Amino acid sequence: MALALRLDATGNGALGENVCLFPGRPAAATRPRSRILLSPPQLAGGELASLDHTLAAGWIAPAGPVPEAFEQAVRAAAGTDYGLATSSGTAALHLGFRVLGVERGDEVWTSTLTFVATLAPAVQMGARPRFLDVAPESWTLDPNLLEDRLAQAATKGRLPRAVVPVDLYGQCADLDAIIALCGRWGVPVLSDSAEALGAEYRGRPAGKGAALTAFSFNGNKIVTAGGGGALVSDDAVLISRARHLASQAKEVAPHYQHETTGYSYGLSSVLAAVGLAQIGALADRVAARRAVFARYALRLSDLPGLVMMPEPGWGRSSRWLTALTIDAARFGATREQVRQALDAAGVESRPVWKPLHLQPAFRGAPFHGSGVAGRLFDGGLCLPSGAMTPAEQDHVIDTIRACCRA
Repeated sequence: MALALRLDATGNGALGENVCLFPGRPAAATRPRSRILLSPPQLAGGELASLDHTLAAGWIAPAGPVPEAFEQAVRAAAGTDYGLATSSGTAALHLGFRVLGVERGDEVWTSTLTFVATLAPAVQMGARPRFLDVAPESWTLDPNLLEDRLAQAATKGRLPRAVVPVDLYGQCADLDAIIALCGRWGVPVLSDSAEALGAEYRGRPAGKGAALTAFSFNGNKIVTAGGGGALVSDDAVLISRARHLASQAKEVAPHYQHETTGYSYGLSSVLAAVGLAQIGALADRVAARRAVFARYALRLSDLPGLVMMPEPGWGRSSRWLTALTIDAARFGATREQVRQALDAAGVESRPVWKPLHLQPAFRGAPFHGSGVAGRLFDGGLCLPSGAMTPAEQDHVIDTIRACCRA
């Protein structure tokens, strides 16, 4: 029986019998999968040929033509002039903080409604986090709140070293407003667009316009390399510095010479080959995810107390994950009761990100806002959003509808 690497919603892998890595090869994946996953990896069909070509040419390490070709493809998708493929999205963010000059004691600000990786590298560098609430119309960083806090910080001489807006679940933050506000005070913007490759903001790719933008190619993303990330920019100097640090900060010399310390953050040729085979399918993948969201919205629209994640007029979300909120008083069941019912029915779902200011790891960090993110966490749920058959999506929808006791 053929075994394949199965990735769960976090991108972690395990050997299983339900997912076939290479279409056309006999495998146990021909059986219906036993569980509907949140965002399983989806293959484009050319991965095996791309891997065969790469390995036959003798390339494995993070060097050579394949990572370079993948970088070019990512730059094209991101609409930027320069870019670096990295071993993970977290590595890309870490490099971004380094090249922006974040040091111990500096403040770094971000939206509280995000995954821990958005700010973890900065905290590990000794920076102090400050969390800002999100706007209800977008679930992303609230520019009005940011403006108020920047003005107050400026009067105290305590401006942040960087601000990190997050493109949540494939939905872009109001980047122009954020860049304008930060530019007034000379604060650089690092866009965490890990979840948003293929999304658009005012007709341009997600993150375009920030000093730096980070993407992820984790196993649960719309385009995956099985891992990996990228840091992109229109600033050649920033990417050159990041590339230097990503290769252990080796200086040009016949011996190993180091003026500073760096990291082993390059993307291997093997993973780059997978990503290169995937990225051509980006537009189709986004269209498919948006269709999944639209079908949920249509079929659940009559249920009281259930509201889909909004899409502000400035952007076109990739809908990496379909998210909604449940008002328990109106719907007749809590978010957690719905999640448990889905789990019992063989469907993976997940609460929206727990705000970082509520996480024990950041206990005591400053938070500013009216609690929008906390309320979204209390009632928010992410639904299966990857490749599904209509029957599988119907099963998810029917299970949710059965929970309604209004």
